[in-house]
Amino acid sequence: MNSIKKYVAEFIGTFVLVLFACGTACVVGCSAENGTGYLLTALAFGLVIVAMAYSIGNVSGCHINPAVSIAMLVSKKLSVKDFFGYVIAQFAGAIAGAAVLMVLVGENDKTGALGSNALYQDSIWLSLLIEVILTFVFVLAILGVTSKVENGAVAGIVIGLSLTLVHILGIAFTGTSVNPARSFGPALFAGGSSLSCVWVFIVAPLVGGVLAALVYKFLDSKKD
Repeated sequence: MNSIKKYVAEFIGTFVLVLFACGTACVVGCSAENGTGYLLTALAFGLVIVAMAYSIGNVSGCHINPAVSIAMLVSKKLSVKDFFGYVIAQFAGAIAGAAVLMVLVGENDKTGALGSNALYQDSIWLSLLIEVILTFVFVLAILGVTSKVENGAVAGIVIGLSLTLVHILGIAFTGTSVNPARSFGPALFAGGSSLSCVWVFIVAPLVGGVLAALVYKFLDSKKD
């Protein structure tokens, strides 16, 4: 029963992330030329994490991101069983969030693709590199702030601001994924080029998450 509660929490959290954060991008636009919309979108992603961290964090840890879950798996803070349960719940939540978003915004979507990600300069390699770096920074911050119990009161704020940070830089390049589930949900309904390149935004964040876990394990090692 506890595992089911965790999976439901992850479903809800990812649903809210896609609906509210990608929804903000759809409503206000998030192009680099549109400063207000750009910052509002970055803030929306960060604020959703803050809200969810303090509501479902005590149930599932509020990963709502397969890249975070794989980092926790590598760090031995998540079992293999729960890893797959979390990822399935996250993808299901993202799909449900994108479905509701599509109904709500309809033809008024200013991104034209439900806030999907896109290749930077049509380059797979550049996009992979950007997403690996962005995810690495984001997940490293998560691992650091959650490593000490005394950080519990501020962890949600730190993680939310870290996500805002990577969005402020990354939106101009790929739209910022750092989250395979968040990318897959909107791309599934947007179709076209969004769906054909979504694998980049699944692979790169997972690689970034694993690298962050390995690097943090090295940095946090008590051995000389």
